[in-house]
Amino acid sequence: MESVLAVTPQPNEAFLREVDEELRRDSAVQFWNRYGRLLIGAVVAGLVAFGGYLLWQNWREQQAGAIGTKLTKVYEQLGKGDVKGATAPLAEIAATSNEGYAVSARFIQADIALQKNDLKGAAKIFGAIAADGGVSPAFRNLALIRQTNAELDTLAPQAVIDRLKSLAVKDSPWLGSAGELVAVAHLQAGHKAAAAKIYGLMAADEAIPETLRSRAVQMAGTLGIDAIKDNGDTQR
Repeated sequence: MESVLAVTPQPNEAFLREVDEELRRDSAVQFWNRYGRLLIGAVVAGLVAFGGYLLWQNWREQQAGAIGTKLTKVYEQLGKGDVKGATAPLAEIAATSNEGYAVSARFIQADIALQKNDLKGAAKIFGAIAADGGVSPAFRNLALIRQTNAELDTLAPQAVIDRLKSLAVKDSPWLGSAGELVAVAHLQAGHKAAAAKIYGLMAADEAIPETLRSRAVQMAGTLGIDAIKDNGDTQR
């Protein structure tokens, strides 16, 4: 009797696919049972957060628009000479969290003080802006220059130099306004060469208004320096 060899049956591809799909379904069901609620919560939380952001952004735009309108009315009042009527709205705008409008209002408050010849009051406002870490550097630098200008008659020359020397340098956007104050302070302190160097830098900077550049050329010439050819550092 011939022995009959057992033949290993060939896998049924359709059966294997069915088993594989069943395993996948079981895994998916288990995953959903375990994590489904968390996923739904995450999606809902994300939608709520996004919706909240859109509402907040819309609120900010509305607030900014309202503040801008109020500031425009302030300008109109000041244009008519109604300083008293602009005082309260300016204070409200200056207290808002919108940096651009708030700082603009504070600058206007300082300018009003200057118009009243209240140099001390104006310097105080400019100084507060310059020392405010929440204000952008551009506004702070401008406030520092204007504070120094308001206090110029009461400051020692070296105090002016020390305060503004970092702004009165080549390629600085503040070279024109800060440079002239520092140069004058150098002259008052007897530092003619240092003053002449600053005037030379100012004369060579095409970004500075022409009238200021012309004055710088004249001052440097008076100090015996060709302002166009001789440029250098401003610091002592």
